[in-house]
Amino acid sequence: MSTPRTVLVTGGNRGIGYAIAERMIADGHRVAVTSRSGAGPAGSLTVRAEMTDSASIDAAFTEVEAQLGPVEVVVANAGITKDTLLLRMTEEEFTSVVDTNLTGTFRVVKRAAKGLLKGRFGRVILLSSVVGLYGSPGQINYSSSKAALVGFARSLTRELGSRGITANVIAPGFIETDMTAELSDAQQKQYLATIPAARYGQVAEIAGVASFLAGDEAGYISGAVIPVDGGLGMGH
Repeated sequence: MSTPRTVLVTGGNRGIGYAIAERMIADGHRVAVTSRSGAGPAGSLTVRAEMTDSASIDAAFTEVEAQLGPVEVVVANAGITKDTLLLRMTEEEFTSVVDTNLTGTFRVVKRAAKGLLKGRFGRVILLSSVVGLYGSPGQINYSSSKAALVGFARSLTRELGSRGITANVIAPGFIETDMTAELSDAQQKQYLATIPAARYGQVAEIAGVASFLAGDEAGYISGAVIPVDGGLGMGH
């Protein structure tokens, strides 16, 4: 059993973030989630936060620290998509996705870092995507933002690795969530044909990896990219 920690999951009001928060609660951790709307699972503290606004993130952390203590595990999961082909993609569609998915992660991890250093313990878990390294038509903005998280985690490992702080990346493949449910039947069939496991993943399968990375046994794993994609992105 892992030592109970204070965990913050961004975007913990639905999908993968919600499942990770649920699992962390089941593991005995004190769990807070950030959300723009809605709430995290029962037993979690929900705080409002906007990933594009440092002041909003700072306020969210201050609230969590007051109620649950210093944040020890950060799960940067909040993200958006604005899919369209390069020639049609506006600059705003590119920069807004990068601002939420990448710069938002920077804002969150920077705000957490002082507390992690003070406690000489930290687990930074970044949610990337198989398309970060595999690529996907119509997702130049999204895949760029997700690929960048690998460099982020590895640089953070080199900066803070000697202080008991790890930084790792989970790269989910096609997971059954609200986002995949929006795909047409033809698209779903097409994607399934490319996945060696021949099925979509479940949010609980992502949550299990996050649970492991947050735990005591993962203290010597840092700068890793862990694919949870049924074999889709092998070698990427």
